[in-house]
Amino acid sequence: MSVNPSFETAPSPPSQLRSSHPTDVVLWLLRLRRRFRVVGESMQPLLVASTEVLINPFAYRQSRPSPGDLVVAYHPHQPGLRLIKWVVYVEAEGCFLKGLNAAASTDSREFGLVPWERIVGQVVCRFP
Repeated sequence: MSVNPSFETAPSPPSQLRSSHPTDVVLWLLRLRRRFRVVGESMQPLLVASTEVLINPFAYRQSRPSPGDLVVAYHPHQPGLRLIKWVVYVEAEGCFLKGLNAAASTDSREFGLVPWERIVGQVVCRFP
């Protein structure tokens, strides 16, 4: 599949993700953040299997993801399967998502752009 980005691409993948702060825990308790457990090796070395992260499910209600964001999205062809990926670039129809460990990742290189409505939220920190 050949995809040609027409917008700014992310300069490089993220190399770190901050740990949670007490404020993050309060937001989670208030249900303003959701927990997500990483499964698989697609986001190594940043996130290994069983790592838990918090996502902000409201992050993209008023705006769209930006290149460089870490997001959780529903797989475009497998309902119910959630993926954690890096936003490489965005276009009008959706965003191109990629795992950091290309050899172990199923991502937009296989299924193309992910429509906006399939984005669940932005990854904000490790948890706890």
